[in-house]
Amino acid sequence: MPLILGANSLAGGYQVKNSTRFASGDSLTRTVTASSATSYTVSFWLKLSDQTYSSTPYIFSIGSTAGNGIYLDSADRKIYFFKQSTSSFLNLYNGVLRDPSAWYHIVWSVSSGTGTGYINGITGNSHSSIPALNDNTGTKISIHDYVGGGYNNVGCYLSEYYFIDGQALTPSSFGETDEDSGIWKPKAYTGTYGTNGFYLQFKNSASLGTDSSGNGNNFTVNNLTSVDQSTDTPTNNFTTLNPLLYSTLITYTEGNLKFTNTSSGQRMVASSIAPTTGKWYAECRVTSLGGNYPQVGVLDTSIYTMDTYVGALARGYGYASHGQVYNNAGALTTGLATYTTNDIIGVALDLDNNYVYFSKNGTFINSGVPTSGSSGTGGWAITDGYDYSFGSSSLDSGTDPVFDWNFGSPFYSANSYTDGAGYGNFSYA
Repeated sequence: MPLILGANSLAGGYQVKNSTRFASGDSLTRTVTASSATSYTVSFWLKLSDQTYSSTPYIFSIGSTAGNGIYLDSADRKIYFFKQSTSSFLNLYNGVLRDPSAWYHIVWSVSSGTGTGYINGITGNSHSSIPALNDNTGTKISIHDYVGGGYNNVGCYLSEYYFIDGQALTPSSFGETDEDSGIWKPKAYTGTYGTNGFYLQFKNSASLGTDSSGNGNNFTVNNLTSVDQSTDTPTNNFTTLNPLLYSTLITYTEGNLKFTNTSSGQRMVASSIAPTTGKWYAECRVTSLGGNYPQVGVLDTSIYTMDTYVGALARGYGYASHGQVYNNAGALTTGLATYTTNDIIGVALDLDNNYVYFSKNGTFINSGVPTSGSSGTGGWAITDGYDYSFGSSSLDSGTDPVFDWNFGSPFYSANSYTDGAGYGNFSYA
């Protein structure tokens, strides 16, 4: 199925500004007006963070102490509708949701009791005898939770969340195919909402449950805070850490932006998107240093196993905490600035001129000048012609190392600096 891939991949047309980053225990809830409507539409964009989850995490549910809803199945990684009255599990679409770098558009459209699922504009499965909105005297809608409780959550990003009361709409009301790329992308909804309808843009960081439909159907916010608002969206897809590369004894949290090594061995993580050209910048905050000289840098993941360190191989360049830059298991430069807990390491990657630069708390080490172009002043030359991911590595020596990555949409408060092209929210310019 066509997916939304690549940072800033859709520059023209309708632009989505925000999403919300959901973790375990985060949800939105509101009481609804009683309705016997047998037609409605749920539409949202989903980017998965968790690659392992238990039970049946719900993305949408309606009811009181029990109810109906849309959930992900932990066994086959497909999306389902749970029909509470008959305990039926109805598959919306046969495709598997497993790409941590992709945004998926999910639509569940119910027309007079017949429901049809869609993913990225493609028609899935249809099911009959879908209950009305007030089935089981439903009084509450929950986002990212089951109304009756008792189920785990899944880490994910949600964006452009619509509920249309009284109408069965197709995905074309909310999205369209990009004429240049062929990718399914969001578009502005121009219709009506009905009594219980709502539109969550997540644009108000102080109240992420604010309804933008005009109905005033605002949600109560549970556990979410302003830093959970993200600019990672279906039209501006930011890279995160890639949990598919290595998961043993590594914990990925905060939308795959926080990396914790709980093992006694060397472990490494890398970004989900690896650019081949252009100029790129990211920051890594050292929350807990751990031991054995952790490294932050760039690497070609195609030649790596992830149980080593960033600068171990020929196409890996790692800035180590004891003030050395490593490549191919040797120190290229020594005597540089050391770093420790709470320091922020910047990585500037110039793939047009093939240099990498490192900074500590806003000051580039080795008198680096990332804008120096072909001269590469203070940078380290990297091998041309390969895809490079941002990454970090560490060893647990009694204290779990923790690294917080910022690719432009951080889960912590930064200083609102942008990169050289005017993108992102970084701690340093």
